[in-house]
Amino acid sequence: MELLVQPDDGIAPILEAIEGARRSIDMHIFRIDRKAIEKALAEAVKRGVVVRTLIAHTANNAEEALRKLEQRLLAIGATVSRSADDLVRYHGKMMVVDRRTLYVLGYNLTRADIDKSRSLGLRVRKPELVKEALALFDADFDRKSYKGNARYFVVSPVNSRERLARLIKNAQTQLLIYCAQVSDNAMIRLLEARAKAGVDVRIIGKIEKGHTIAAQKYAGQRLHVRAIVRDGRWAFVGSQGLRRLELDARREIGVIVKHPRVVKRIVDIFEADWAATDAGKKEKKEEKKEAKKEAKEAKEEKKEAKEAKEETLRASA
Repeated sequence: MELLVQPDDGIAPILEAIEGARRSIDMHIFRIDRKAIEKALAEAVKRGVVVRTLIAHTANNAEEALRKLEQRLLAIGATVSRSADDLVRYHGKMMVVDRRTLYVLGYNLTRADIDKSRSLGLRVRKPELVKEALALFDADFDRKSYKGNARYFVVSPVNSRERLARLIKNAQTQLLIYCAQVSDNAMIRLLEARAKAGVDVRIIGKIEKGHTIAAQKYAGQRLHVRAIVRDGRWAFVGSQGLRRLELDARREIGVIVKHPRVVKRIVDIFEADWAATDAGKKEKKEEKKEAKKEAKEAKEEKKEAKEAKEETLRASA
């Protein structure tokens, strides 16, 4: 398993995956403006790779752009399907290479998301997750229903609410959350309950006003990631956040993983981003103040101990 981090990693991991494909590429596309990726897909078709692409039926009144993307993909020899119109939007970002490797992304294949945003993605080879991702892709590609069986494959509107709620409810010590807009009241109540129980709940992004927990604004250029880390052991990465629309009315895709190295890296990235927020800076300032105070007290204690020792020596003389 590998964590993909933007803007650090750029398009290289996706290009390498496409260039390394031997049999098939299945892509769930929402937005793409990276010509290098389209060129890599064209080259894959030329060497005999079966490329299937699923494009959203709508994207913020961008029907013309979607139609042009469809035409470009058809021109290179890819098979193209447009998503059904049963949901508000098909917003998932996923790729399966050679039916063996799954890429679940929190970002679109665009310059804005890759070069200018904090975002995350995962490369996964766990057979259960790959199999479920293919089942979802086939269902959406053929406009058929998808039920969802894999425990850690998170799909809106099928199971996201239940699985993310369970992830939050089971937190014992800490919840670190990246979310552009936390606004689902049921999820906010769960977060408030965990905070009341003593769990360290920290959010980078935004949260609806009028609640007892707050969020910190991301200090970088742009935030385009949905991720949750629970107790430093479990992590969710995907395209759905704690927002009703993303949980209940759109196709969103994510995974929940328990991989020590990957989870630790997400925690490290979050902590670095948190340190740059207003709250993080304030905490750092308070820590320095406390450290200075402790150092002063230790110095005074050492001085007092020295004086007491000298007094004892003088008394014994």
